[in-house]
This record gives sequence, structure tokens and C-alpha cells, in this order.
Amino acid sequence: MLQLHPTCEHCNKPLPPNSLEARICSFECTFCATCVDEVLKNVCPNCGGNFCQRPIRPAKAWKGQAFLGARPASTVVKHRPVDVAAHAELVARVGQLAPEDR
Repeated sequence: MLQLHPTCEHCNKPLPPNSLEARICSFECTFCATCVDEVLKNVCPNCGGNFCQRPIRPAKAWKGQAFLGARPASTVVKHRPVDVAAHAELVARVGQLAPEDR
């Protein structure tokens, strides 16, 4: 089950569970769409993978206990601003590769 981190790791923008702006990599690193597009260039600074839109966890109990009330989002903030210069080097190495080829 996804942890649904509450903020962008880079800029600390709030990303509530129903945010359409949240992006995650396969390791659940969480960033806002603006940082993914403008700063990270769709390359995760932690693993080198790509990002996808984070799914929205249902707010209501449509089926069993699979909803926010029973499975709340994380409240743990991971504010780790990216070293832009170091990230530019990573993007130079892997940014031209399609995500499935990284």
C-alpha cells in the first residue's frame, strides 16, 4: 500500500491524498508535478527512475476497508531539497534514455 507522503520532497509543497499534482517513482519518492517537470526533468534524484501520477486513495468506504479512513495517508514529511548541480549530472547520464531502458 502506498504511503501517500504529504509534501514534495524538493519544495515542500503540500500534496494531500487527493492531489492531482503528486508524482511518485517506483520507490514512492514523492514530488510535485512542477518540480518533476522543471527541476528533475522526469528523473528521480534518488533512484534515476521516472515518475507517474500518484493514484488517489478513495475517501469513502466504497468496498471494505480500502479507503482513507481506514488506511490514512502518511504524515511524515521528507523535505530533502535536491542538489540541482548534482542532479544535472544524473540527468546528463540517464535523462536521454527512455524510462524502460534505464
